Amino acid sequence: MKTSPVRSLFATPFYDGKLKDAALVAELDRSCRMLAEDDRAGRTWAKAHGYRGYTSYASLDDLPMRDPAFGDLVKLLNKHVAKFAEACAFDLQGGKLKLDSLWVNVMKPGGTHSGHVHPHSVISGTVYIAVPEGAGALKLEDPRLPMMMAAPPRLPDAREDQRTFVYVEPEAGSVFLWESWLRHEVAPGTAKAERISISFNYRW
Repeated sequence: MKTSPVRSLFATPFYDGKLKDAALVAELDRSCRMLAEDDRAGRTWAKAHGYRGYTSYASLDDLPMRDPAFGDLVKLLNKHVAKFAEACAFDLQGGKLKLDSLWVNVMKPGGTHSGHVHPHSVISGTVYIAVPEGAGALKLEDPRLPMMMAAPPRLPDAREDQRTFVYVEPEAGSVFLWESWLRHEVAPGTAKAERISISFNYRW
């Protein structure tokens, strides 16, 4: 049987896992909503930067110590990140990746987050706490896009690994991980309720 002369190189890994702890997801939901009410500095920062909703990104850096639910979450995330790091073939020289930052996002209906990367980190990710129907997907961009120059567009039925953009639909409890250089954004949605997530970075 003749094999194809074309093979794929330089794959972009993406991790799609699950918390599998409904009680913790519910507890985190309560904690995130409480933070959105109580963290005035976070609300002020979000308003000043055009973020539609609330984020603790620039206001709180001690959530795992402040609230036991976030501490429990980090223990689970450490296991997911270790699996992903192994799949990425990282040579950690006997060490492990460490949590660098973790923050809450409570996005109001109609909210989006423009394309960005996470400098100075190895792995970034998001765990989804509340995902109402119609909530915006995570949009991932082919990292080769700036180098495509005169390339024609991809066919509508191209395989997922051939597309310029991939949209990944989360659900409550989803754990998405990617290498921090991968450009991503929150696509517009049609949800009528708040979308709650917790984002984080791991460093070496």
